[in-house]
Amino acid sequence: MCAEENWRLERARALACARVVLVKVGSAVLSDPQGLAVEIMESIAGQMAALRELPLPTDLCAQGPRRLVLVSSGAVAAGRAALAACQKSVDASLAARQAAASVGQGRLMQEWEKAFTAHKMLTAQILLTRDDFRSRIRTRNARNTFTLLLDWGVIPVVNENDTVSVSELKFGDNDCLAGLLLELIGADLFVNLTTAPGVLAADPRLAPNAPVMDHINDVAALDLGKLCGGKSAAGAGGMYSKLLAARRAAQIGVPTLILPGRTLHVLTRAFALTVDQTLGTWVRAAGRAIPRRKFRLAYQTEPVGSVDVDAGAALALLHKGGSLLPGGVRNVDGAFSKGALVRITHEGNNLGVGLSNYSAVDLRKIMGLKRHQVAAILNDGNYPEVIHRDNLLLNAAV
Repeated sequence: MCAEENWRLERARALACARVVLVKVGSAVLSDPQGLAVEIMESIAGQMAALRELPLPTDLCAQGPRRLVLVSSGAVAAGRAALAACQKSVDASLAARQAAASVGQGRLMQEWEKAFTAHKMLTAQILLTRDDFRSRIRTRNARNTFTLLLDWGVIPVVNENDTVSVSELKFGDNDCLAGLLLELIGADLFVNLTTAPGVLAADPRLAPNAPVMDHINDVAALDLGKLCGGKSAAGAGGMYSKLLAARRAAQIGVPTLILPGRTLHVLTRAFALTVDQTLGTWVRAAGRAIPRRKFRLAYQTEPVGSVDVDAGAALALLHKGGSLLPGGVRNVDGAFSKGALVRITHEGNNLGVGLSNYSAVDLRKIMGLKRHQVAAILNDGNYPEVIHRDNLLLNAAV
């Protein structure tokens, strides 16, 4: 079977068999100059209701109907419109955006509730920050909550808790949140609704007529900086963040379908695709999934520093399954503590991320040294490895 036929059949099977589906919709899809695009929200709710009723394969039917989770942006856009109607201006500062989110979140949820109620479906609001994924107890509680809601047939409507998340609102977006949720809920499929027709084959700012890529075999091989344009005006993401989320999804064996969210009946049309039809962009899952533990290790928090390694260390990490030793470190950047997540680089290239056994201060004292030299400097407070291979993810999508 040729590669062209392979991805099409793979997509057909995945769409037919996906029992747990995460649908993410961005601000640019849900909003217009007047605020929330209610008709778009009603359409998406109706399509999700139809998806839940699509029959699953016989071996999955005993497990119940398809389970759906919705990650919805739009709180800041909704709040900004509501405040503008009261002659209140919202500037670009973090504080103003957080305040606008607090105004808009209730309006956003109210419209989703109305849209799903029309199809006799209950909704549940879940607001999360990245901190919720760092705590084992909070992660476990969140997983239990999602499981019960999905058992009950409720649609969880998830958004980032913009009002209290500082760095997350400034640097993060709901594409990142959706990527973390995939692992938490055990999703089989990630559907990302955007304003674009799919992933374009070139940066749209440089090539406005670039064609849509119907599939991506290896998202990790793409140069996202060259391929993608800037962030969208209404939201915090853009195609760059969507492909970064798709790359993370691919690492745990979850394919992504990127669709034009404002296209009529786009979700139901996608799930009805035949093998010879295309719509949006299909991003294939990696052939070999990484351990879920390493996924959580790499993406629950942002790297807070970096260690640059020499050629020998890079070779050992990439091709020999080795750990990073003090002797292979040639430079340390940042001020981080023991146990922090750091980037590993070599000649300007990111090799991966890992948990450092040393603080930046101690690592600068011992970089480039042999183990007996490390012991002489730090006495008994030393580890053989700077980053153990078990606490390392190569080719991390950060």
